[in-house]
This record gives sequence, C-alpha cells and structure tokens, in this order.
Amino acid sequence: MRAKRSTIYAVGIAIALLLLLLFVRHWHEERSETTASTNVPVMVSVVPAVRRSISRDLSVAGVFQPYQEVDIHGKVSGYIRHIYVDIGDRVRQGQTLAVLEVPELQAQVLGAESGVERSQQDILRLRNEVSKTEADYAATHANYQRLKSASEQRPGLIAAQELDDAQARDGEAAAQVQAAKSAVAGAQQQLGMSQANRQEVRSMAQYATITAPFSGVVTARYADTGSLIPAGTSNSGNTQAVVRLAQSDLLRLRMPVPEEDVPFVSEGSPVVVHVQATGQRFTGTVVRFTRDVSNATRTMMTEVDVPNPQLALSPGMYADTTFTLQKKDNAVIVPVAAVVQGRQPSIWIVDSSGKVQQRSVTLGIVSANSQEIVAGISEGEQVIVGGQSILHAAEAVHAEPAKGDLVNYSPPPVASGQGEQ
Repeated sequence: MRAKRSTIYAVGIAIALLLLLLFVRHWHEERSETTASTNVPVMVSVVPAVRRSISRDLSVAGVFQPYQEVDIHGKVSGYIRHIYVDIGDRVRQGQTLAVLEVPELQAQVLGAESGVERSQQDILRLRNEVSKTEADYAATHANYQRLKSASEQRPGLIAAQELDDAQARDGEAAAQVQAAKSAVAGAQQQLGMSQANRQEVRSMAQYATITAPFSGVVTARYADTGSLIPAGTSNSGNTQAVVRLAQSDLLRLRMPVPEEDVPFVSEGSPVVVHVQATGQRFTGTVVRFTRDVSNATRTMMTEVDVPNPQLALSPGMYADTTFTLQKKDNAVIVPVAAVVQGRQPSIWIVDSSGKVQQRSVTLGIVSANSQEIVAGISEGEQVIVGGQSILHAAEAVHAEPAKGDLVNYSPPPVASGQGEQ
C-alpha cells in the first residue's frame, strides 16, 4: 500500500516539474522575442511638406427667393369686372392684371368735370362784370374830373355839395372795379380747386385698372370675377389682395453664415453654387449681407443675386454653396493628421539620419484635410502622419511613404464654370 502511494507521489512530482520546465522555457522564449523586437526600428508613414495654395472653405445650404414679391391690392373698392391673369403667368411691368367696376367713381368724374366748367363760366361772367364796372368807373371819374376842373377855374360855379357827391360816386365806382377784380381772382382759385378735384377723381378712376408694378410671375390669385375688393389703403384690416406677383428672373440666394465666419465675409466674396435639383453648378459673388447676427441662430444672412431669365430655377429650391473664406498662395502645408494638437502644436519629422524630431510649429489656414505651417518646418521635410504617441525624440525609425488619401492631402482646386441660367 505504501509502495503504491509512493509511486503516485513520484508521478505527481514528475508532472509538476515537467509543467514548471515548460513554463520557464516559454517565458524565456517570449522574453527573447521581446528583446529582439526592441532592436527593430519602428515603422512610420511620412509625407513631404509641400508648398502650394491653400484655402479655407465654408459649405452651407442656401435657398432661392424672389428678388421682390408683393401682394397687389386695389387702391379703390370695387367689384372685379375682368381678371386677366392666373398663377404661373409671366407679366410685364404696366400690364393690366384686373379691372374693377366702380360706378360711383364715374359719377364723381362727371361731377368734377361739371365743377370745372361751372368755375370757368363764373370766371367769364366776372370778367365781364370787371369790364362793366371799369366802364362805369371811367364815366364817373371823367365826370368828377370835369366838375373839379370847372370849380378850380371858376370858384363858386359848382356847388360844393355837387362836387362832393361826384367825388363819392367816383370812389364808389373805383371800389366796385376792385371788388369785381377780386371776385375774378376768387373764381380763378375756385377753378384751380375744381381742376385738382377733377384730377384726383380721374386718378381714382384710373386706379380701377390694376397693373403690374414690375415684370414677374403671378404666384397666387386671390379673387375671381365679381369679387368685392376693398381698397388697399383701408385701415380696417379687411383688405384683400387680387394677386401675388414675384420677380423671378432675378433671384436672391440666401445663406446663413455662422458667427465665427462672419469676419471673413465681404461684398464680392466668391461663392460656388450647386443646385442638386437641376444639376447646375455656377459661381457668384456676395452682393449684400445683413451685418446683423441672429440671436436665435447665431448666423448672419448673406445673399447672392442669381440671374434666372429662363426661369430654370424656382423660388424655394435649395442649393449647396461654398464660400472661400481665406486663401493663401505659396504656403507650406502638411496633412492635418501630421499635427499634434496641444498647448503648443507640434509636428514629428524624420531627419536625414533616420531619426525623429519633434518640432513646435505655428499654424495658419486649415482646410478640410490640409494645414498651413507658418513657422517650424520647411518645404520638403519628411513629416510623420499617425502613431506619434509612441515615438521618442532621437529614436531611429524606418520611414515609408504614406499611401492612400494622405498622399493627396492638398489637391489643386477644381475650376467651377458659370452654369447656364
């Protein structure tokens, strides 16, 4: 029994020793592999710093709006006798859109015409009165002068009472002449008022014909034949428009520019426009902007005028727009992935001896995948992209040219042509 138990113990001890031996051997092999691997240079991907143009672009969605749009009202109240346009119709400036039926205006026109004729007749009558009073005054004045002359030549020949009566009649006749002339002046003023009233009524009658204030497209029609249209000048709030007119041969493309990019937007800034609905791609320039940042969206509304003579674009369409906010030629640029951000940005490079160096750099313009380096490295230096966290200064590395997108980190700008409008 003891011999059997000793045999089992011996076998167990042998197995334990064998396992310990295998573990020690495996540990030594791993340590040897690790030691050997530390002597192999780290492999890094590099690209050369190049000198090219770089720009910072902003892409935002814009929406087309009519250059101007207005609801057309009647200036006088009336019933629509004829309406000549409907939605989608193109109209010219001054073209008749609708005609109102306003019977009372015709009566007012006739009354105004009669008032002018009456004033003219009054002037003619009063001028005749002036002629008559002037003739009476001439006779009375001549008679007074004869009596006065005779009295001066032969005192006592003419009674003083008779001479006084003649002088009084002479003064009265002169006053009648002045009164008649004043009546003529008053009648002339009344004629002017009558003519002004006639012109006003005629203008009101002309307002019964509703015309287009500018060339455009009818985008809405609010009334039909027989509809009662209140005057657009009414303050009651019950006014009703006849049609809505939009100028669509010239559109406003409106884009919201984020607050941080507002300082880089100015009149004349180039904009590349892509309309996905029609496939059109063309260039434009900033024409105006609000110079006011919205409190709600923290953006500034910016506009580009887009000619649209064939109406290929419709208000309400969206467009992808790209602004060039900053641009610099002959700049030293590297991939964005090469920059190690921090309190002081830096870049790792591989020198001519195959060792790495960390350089503090000054950054400039950044684009989607490129970064301008203002100071810190020179054109042609080999810049490490990726894996910078495991590197140590003066460490020997094995550098290989980067592949894929990192090679074309700063492609030349793509030219955009003017799309047909």
